[in-house]
Amino acid sequence: MTGSPGTVPPGVVVSLARPAGPLGLDDDELSACVQCGLCLPHCPTFRVTGDELRSPRGRIAAMRAVERDGAPIDDAFVAAIDTCVQCRGCEPACPSGVPYGHLVEATREVLAADGRITPRWRRPGYRILGHHRVLLAASTVLALAQRLGVVPSARLGLPARLPVRRPALRSSGDDVVIFTGCVMDAWQRDVHLAAAAIVESTGRGVRFSGAAAACCGALAHHAGLVDEARRRARQVVAALDGDAPILVDSAGCGAALRDVGRLLGTPEAEAVAARVLDVHEWIADHVAELPTPTGGHRPHLAVHDPCHLRHVQRAHLSVRAALAPVADLVELDDDGLCCGAGGAWSVEHPAMAADIRARKLAAIARSGATTVVSANPGCTLHLAAAGVDVRHPVEVLAEQLGVRGGR
Repeated sequence: MTGSPGTVPPGVVVSLARPAGPLGLDDDELSACVQCGLCLPHCPTFRVTGDELRSPRGRIAAMRAVERDGAPIDDAFVAAIDTCVQCRGCEPACPSGVPYGHLVEATREVLAADGRITPRWRRPGYRILGHHRVLLAASTVLALAQRLGVVPSARLGLPARLPVRRPALRSSGDDVVIFTGCVMDAWQRDVHLAAAAIVESTGRGVRFSGAAAACCGALAHHAGLVDEARRRARQVVAALDGDAPILVDSAGCGAALRDVGRLLGTPEAEAVAARVLDVHEWIADHVAELPTPTGGHRPHLAVHDPCHLRHVQRAHLSVRAALAPVADLVELDDDGLCCGAGGAWSVEHPAMAADIRARKLAAIARSGATTVVSANPGCTLHLAAAGVDVRHPVEVLAEQLGVRGGR
């Protein structure tokens, strides 16, 4: 595993040797788990299967058996790791502070390198994410195919209606940078415009990161393609110069960018990571500067916390602070349990993802709210595919404030 390397001369590539075991796991991280089981209620795959090998405790026990005892990397082990959603809901619940996410990422890297997960035919899709113009063109072709009815949108986890054209993103200043990313920019650019409108309503200018920072690498990293993730991360770090705050309106991207210092191990990467904020954190700090809401109607909204906002960034309360002036919010009673999206995980494991989502749908039904807000594209698409009226929080806020972006 990589850690902070300290001071590194500019231009020097840091080589951090992996431990000698077959999975290359950090032994201190692996030993931190005391097998207490407090993680079990917070693991979505364990909740729907009851299988110990589908729990954090069971997966760590399997990792130890391979790493320390010479157990084979067999199909059962691969399935245990491959079915992890990587929601990291176990981490806040763990009294020992086990860095479960690091262990799973390192294990998936080895399995991907051996061709045991993320098959070769699927990997070009991750590479396309780093070539923004190609991605936008491919997305437009996909949208046209969708209009012709030749694309199984629900099966592929696509929006009900992909955009053929996208509104332009026009920067208005350099007070903050809004990270636009890959899939989010291709499919949900209106969210970027809403975020920009809110920031601009406080009198500040916005610069969009654009094609130079094409992809944060989160999806590739989750797939075990760590070299690809590092390539994307280096591209982003090079593009995000300056010292302005970097606002991210996708929870998964925000978590990845906050971890880019550990991933790359360079001072430049650490400096970028230190500037990253979830957009709602910035808004919550500037609520007093927002314009007065335009109407008297306050929507009644259930708040769904994306896992990488709640469990990884620990920034989910900022969504409540940002929306409190304009909406009446209701909490779900499932203690932040994953919805089953997991980036591309729901496409790879559709049956299990549907079982996990069913629990989230039940919690939404119990809340009595007819509209849900969620700050991550994967979650919004996964919930919308089940018929949920789901919106990004900044879209609701911009609408209630009566502001529009791109000044």
